[in-house]
Amino acid sequence: MNAMRAIAMTTLRGLLGRRRMILLLLLAGLPVLVALLIRIGGGRADATGILDTLGIRTILPLVALVVGTASIGSEIEDGTLLYQLIKPIPRWQTALAKVAVAVGVTVVLAVPPLILTGLLTARIGPASLGVTLGFALAAMAGGAAYAVAFTALGALTTRALIAGLAYTLLWEGVLAGLLEGTRFLSIRQATLGIAAVLTGREVGVDPLDPAVSGVMIGLVLVLGFLLTVAALRRFQLRAGD
Repeated sequence: MNAMRAIAMTTLRGLLGRRRMILLLLLAGLPVLVALLIRIGGGRADATGILDTLGIRTILPLVALVVGTASIGSEIEDGTLLYQLIKPIPRWQTALAKVAVAVGVTVVLAVPPLILTGLLTARIGPASLGVTLGFALAAMAGGAAYAVAFTALGALTTRALIAGLAYTLLWEGVLAGLLEGTRFLSIRQATLGIAAVLTGREVGVDPLDPAVSGVMIGLVLVLGFLLTVAALRRFQLRAGD
């Protein structure tokens, strides 16, 4: 446990670099800024639409992408990962520490602004609070899945940021509206499926069935973690050759 804690703290310090944190805070705060502008301007925004479009579809995957790919990728680039892997620590523990940090940072950065946005753009009352809470819980599940997937991607390739952008912008964005089958391999659609059942409202376009969404999120978490473990093992072998 002490070794995992040390790895987690090292990963956290690496993620909290000044430039990266400024970028992440700007990204996470964008929905709040839009909500404030709407309130100041006297507009009546659709809270569900803003939480869907800005929160789930845009900010959540981008924050998770920056955090997830950097949790291992940045340590590969600066060489600090090798020093962690030469220690007698099982690779699954190293992977678990990094995945946990990536998930935690993603949730902390993405979910509170989502809640504030929901409260700013909806009438205060049980209905608005329920919608906001539903989206927040869905964002926690989806953010965890995104973070684990992008952490695995950062461990597997040095082009993780580009690959992650291609997935979120092309696969989940462009192709989702053209090819029906893409939504079954979309973390976004699974997240919207969870949001739909939690809020009791129509969310997005063709969200996945709640049961399918839960299975999809679970598979991403498990497979992402296993791929991260496998990548760390191969990295150690390559470093030792």
